Amino acid sequence: MPISYDTLRHWHFDDIRHDYSEKDAILYALGIGLGEDPLDPRALRYVYEKSLAAYPTLSVALAYPGFWLRDPRTGVDWVRLVHGEQRLRLHRRLPASGTVIGKLRNTHLIDKGEGRGALLINERRLFDEAGAHLATLTSTTFLRGDGGFGAGDAPPEPLAATPDTPPERSTALRISPRAALLYRLNGDYNPLHADPGIARQAGFDRPILHGLCTYGMAARAIVDTWCDGDGDALTELNTRFSAPCFPGETLEFDMWRRGAEIRFRARAPGRGVMVLSHGSARIQS
Repeated sequence: MPISYDTLRHWHFDDIRHDYSEKDAILYALGIGLGEDPLDPRALRYVYEKSLAAYPTLSVALAYPGFWLRDPRTGVDWVRLVHGEQRLRLHRRLPASGTVIGKLRNTHLIDKGEGRGALLINERRLFDEAGAHLATLTSTTFLRGDGGFGAGDAPPEPLAATPDTPPERSTALRISPRAALLYRLNGDYNPLHADPGIARQAGFDRPILHGLCTYGMAARAIVDTWCDGDGDALTELNTRFSAPCFPGETLEFDMWRRGAEIRFRARAPGRGVMVLSHGSARIQS
């Protein structure tokens, strides 16, 4: 069944109440690679219950609606979809445990044309039980097999490209071979990240890493490089997922600073591939 613009664009989401524990906060931090050095006190505060803090990008794993695009009523070729972009603005510090209310809506459905796919943009706003606004997340999904349905919205303002000058700083982070199997326990159970057969159907020779795991690693690179490991300094993080990466690879993060803004990209040097582009973050000085 092909995509119906009206059905997908105006898909109804019930508000999502998400109770999360300190264990959930620790599991997320481990999933993006924190705690590999058990003697690093900067990382220990996110993976050890003593004086535990939530890593700021835990927000992307809260009030997640599940793999709803697998619902046949959407008309989406779900095997071929990939995460295109992720934007996050943090309004308040996220507690290490608690309850959030997620309010979701699809804001754009963009037809790129027959054989070129479509872009679906979804907004998720997180609130605490008292109604305080904690975070705003905007996610773009590239529906690779679903263009040409004949209707669509104008695209939003694009993310800015990274500078064409040499980076001011670079840092390398290794992806654990088990990263995708661990990260999926945060609630994203798309079999593309675990099942070799599904990965082959999607055109990959093995399961790929979740884009949001790579995204969390970008936060680590920025926070460790510019904020002395203090995640509370991060207030905004936006990027484009340019190419998939794989568990076991090492990523190289290149960064440029312009006041409170950090521009960044991530490369998989072993394959000569850019995996994150158009990256920007804002930090508190």
